[in-house]
Amino acid sequence: MNSQNSLGVGLISVGWMGRLHSRAYLATRQFFPELPKHPELVIAADPDEGGRDHANRALGYRETTADYRELLSHPDVDVVSICAPNFLHHRIALDTIAAGKHFWIEKPMGRSAGESREIAEGAASAGLTTGVGFNYRHAPALAEARRIIRSGRLGRITNVQIRMMADYASDPGGVFTWRYEQARAGSGVLGDVLSHGFDLAQFLVGRIASVSSLTETFIPERSLPAGNSANSFDRGEASSTLQAVENEDYTALLARFDSGAVGVFESTRVAIGPHTEYTVEVYGTDGSLRWDFEHMNEFHLADDPRGYRRIMTDASAGEFGRFQPNAGAGIGFNDLKIVEAALFLRSVAEGRQLAPSAADGWAASEVVDAALRSSESGAWTDVPEVTGITTYDA
Repeated sequence: MNSQNSLGVGLISVGWMGRLHSRAYLATRQFFPELPKHPELVIAADPDEGGRDHANRALGYRETTADYRELLSHPDVDVVSICAPNFLHHRIALDTIAAGKHFWIEKPMGRSAGESREIAEGAASAGLTTGVGFNYRHAPALAEARRIIRSGRLGRITNVQIRMMADYASDPGGVFTWRYEQARAGSGVLGDVLSHGFDLAQFLVGRIASVSSLTETFIPERSLPAGNSANSFDRGEASSTLQAVENEDYTALLARFDSGAVGVFESTRVAIGPHTEYTVEVYGTDGSLRWDFEHMNEFHLADDPRGYRRIMTDASAGEFGRFQPNAGAGIGFNDLKIVEAALFLRSVAEGRQLAPSAADGWAASEVVDAALRSSESGAWTDVPEVTGITTYDA
C-alpha cells in the first residue's frame, strides 16, 4: 500500500524511455522536494523477462508483470507511464483511460491525428490529467526564450525557422524495423522528430494554422533483420531480404500561424553530419533569437543593432537552478525528463494541467497529418483546431 503523500507509478514497457521515466520519477524527490506527492514505483509491465528483471533489480519496482492489463487493475497504481512503441500507444492509452488512471505518454501520442484525438478526448471525458513527452520545451534556454517572446521584447513575431536534423537512420545498412512501417509507426520523420518542432513552435509563438509540405524517402529499401527483432537505433544483423520503407525520411514545409507569422520547417532522420541538431530561430520586428539542442544550455539573442550575443542559461532561466548554481555547468537531456516528470506529478496532485497535455499531443499530430495531406495534394492545407486544455498559452 502506498503512503498518503505518494502517487503509485505503473510503467508500461521497460525500454530506454521507460527506464528514463523511472529514473526521472526517482529524481523528483531530490530536485523537486516541495511536490505535494512523491512517486512510488509500484509495478512495471513488459513481455520481455530481461526488462522485468531490470525493473525490479535496477529500478526498484516492487512488482513486475508480463501483462500491462494486470498493471492497470493494480489498486496501488495512481499514474501510468506509457513508453511502449508507437503502434501500441493507442490501445494502451484507451485501456488506461478505461481504468481511470492518469498517464504520461511518449510522443507521437498516436499514429495519426485520429488516434491522438481519441486519446485526448477520452482522457478529457474521464477527467484525467495527462502528460506528453515533449521534453525539449523544458530546456531552460527555451523557457527564457518563451518569456522574452511573450513579453514583446522581440516585437511582433514575423517568422520562425525550425530544423530538426537527425542521423539515427542515415546508414543504408541499418535493418528494417517498425519505425519504417506505416501500420506500426504511422508517419516517419514527421511524427518521430518534427512533432517536437511543431510543439516548440506552438509553445513559443502560437498555433500553426496551415501548412504546405513535401516529403521524400531517400533510402527506399532496407534489409530485414536476420533475427527476430532489431533495435531501431542500431545497425543490427541484416538478412538478404529487402523490405520497402513505407514512410518519409525527410520533410520540408512552410507554415502560417494564427498570429500572421510564417514558418519554415525542415527535418530528416538520414542526415550525415548532425546527430541531434535541433535548431529554433524566432524573428520579430525588434529582434530575434536562436537555439540549438546540441548547445542546449545557451541561446543567442539580438535585441539591439549590435547583433547577436551569447546568453548562457543560469539559475534565473526555467528550472536550471534546481540542477546547477551557475552558468557554465550545464544540464542534460535526462534532466529535461526530470522537469517533465515533476510537472506531470504536480499536475496530478494539484488537479490542474501543467505538463504538456494530451491536447498538446493531439495538436502536434494534427500538424503532422496536415503536412502529409499537403505532400500528397501539393496544396496548402488547413490544420484543424483541437479541443481540450492545451498549455501553449498557459
